[in-house]
Amino acid sequence: MARNSAADWDATAIVVRFSALGDVAMTIPVLYSACLCYPRTRFVMVTRKQITEMFVNAPANLVVEGVDIKTDYTGIKGMHRLIGELADRYSPTALIDLHDVLRTKLMRVFGRLRGMKVSVINKGRSHKRALTRRESKVMLPLTSSRARYREAFFKAGYPIDLKFNGLYGDGKAPASDFAAISAPKPEGQKWVGFAPFAAHRGKIYPVEMMETVVGMVADRADCRIFIFGAGAEEQAVAEAWAAKYPCVTSLAGKRYGFKAELALLSHIDVIVTMDSANMHLAALTRTPTVSVWGATHFYCGFKGWHQSESDMVQLPLPCRPCSVFGNKKCHRGDWLCLTGIRPEAIYEKIAGKLK
Repeated sequence: MARNSAADWDATAIVVRFSALGDVAMTIPVLYSACLCYPRTRFVMVTRKQITEMFVNAPANLVVEGVDIKTDYTGIKGMHRLIGELADRYSPTALIDLHDVLRTKLMRVFGRLRGMKVSVINKGRSHKRALTRRESKVMLPLTSSRARYREAFFKAGYPIDLKFNGLYGDGKAPASDFAAISAPKPEGQKWVGFAPFAAHRGKIYPVEMMETVVGMVADRADCRIFIFGAGAEEQAVAEAWAAKYPCVTSLAGKRYGFKAELALLSHIDVIVTMDSANMHLAALTRTPTVSVWGATHFYCGFKGWHQSESDMVQLPLPCRPCSVFGNKKCHRGDWLCLTGIRPEAIYEKIAGKLK
């Protein structure tokens, strides 16, 4: 972690986003672009300690501060102490809040008291409610989260040209970075990723139907499959598939770390994801992605970076979207938005990418 003096920089800006993983991943194209646009400004990204390794190949003027807000900085006193420590360490002139929750509201108050210029994201909550309500939906695409992040930088005095070109630019990570997972890809072999899990039921394609898709890919002689996931239940599913299909490798629960898994992602030919963090991580490595959308909708502003609508698999149901995050009960009770998607429709997208 950088500890260089404030005198080495023209200015320092604190940037805050604690969760969720996908939302933090979406900050990277904007944050790295800000660093490239303002090389004499030091940007300090304050986020959860567990995800600091996600910021690979960061610009030289980016510092990533990982904090534990649930144990080390709790309540009003914790946020006051956090701002105090950041102020003493970096002498920041601005605070850019990309989260706008109670914790960061407190940080803004304490930041203003210390003379920082403060800006905050406009999440468009009322528009999201109109888009997801059960009756009289306003079915219009909303401003993307990345554009909202960019607007917050603008309000802090940092207009941004989007200069980010992927975590590995136009290339791929060195194979040595994922050596703990796999040897380099043999010539002629295709690598297919599956990230079939998400935080909420409304985003998860039925496991038995996804296994059908995995089986279709496994029937191809030229493919090796990697399953991404975390947690005991996800690990059990992934390892069952690995036991059944010789070409499947499970990464679920293996804890290889962001550096290794992102490096591997950059070598994958196509990955199937839900509307989840893995969709955004794959986008950062410029990995071709087939995303499956259920209760949520890309109109809410969470489309993957540079992802096309043609890369999405979804059903045009009048009840969609019923939720921004996929965490609400199904109005119909049958999750047709997910169960109604044929496995063949997903496989056809995969096959198209492999061509």
